[in-house]
Amino acid sequence: MHDDLSEILLDAAAIAGRVEQIAAELADRLAPAAERDDPVVLVPVLTGSLVFTADLIRHLPLKMRLDVVTVSSYAGRATESAGASLVGGIPTDLQGRHVVLVDDIFDTGRTLSLLDTEMRTAGAADVTSVVLLSKPARHEVELRPDLVGFEIPDAFVVGYGLDYDGLYRNLPCIGVLRPEAIG
Repeated sequence: MHDDLSEILLDAAAIAGRVEQIAAELADRLAPAAERDDPVVLVPVLTGSLVFTADLIRHLPLKMRLDVVTVSSYAGRATESAGASLVGGIPTDLQGRHVVLVDDIFDTGRTLSLLDTEMRTAGAADVTSVVLLSKPARHEVELRPDLVGFEIPDAFVVGYGLDYDGLYRNLPCIGVLRPEAIG
């Protein structure tokens, strides 16, 4: 599978180190809620953020609930987003809760913007957004994530949960997919 990558942008060690840092930063941000013993609601965006979320929560010393959402942006073999649309509903019982949205990548920003609006409309006390990757060249919305793991160039990347047509999620690194692997 590594043969399908033209370049490795982030190796497993770099990702692991940054995930631990993000968890520490997030724990600091949520310390007032933790002191009040308010459970935090982590809302990972399926399916791309599964690996990131699993690693992130292992480093969070907080009382938390985990509720997932599914958003559709890429269909099948597409490498360009078709826009974000919510599949199913959002978690229930968000009134007055501290919500943490976790996503794999902030590309155009439409997914995170949609979810931020939905969580606030559902009555969340506050919404903190955490993304592993950000592509500044592609941003289309005003909203910016609160915590970003890495800024990357405008390239189609896979690995560490990110996929192409359902494949490559299990790579321990993040790399640029070769054009000839797309098709």
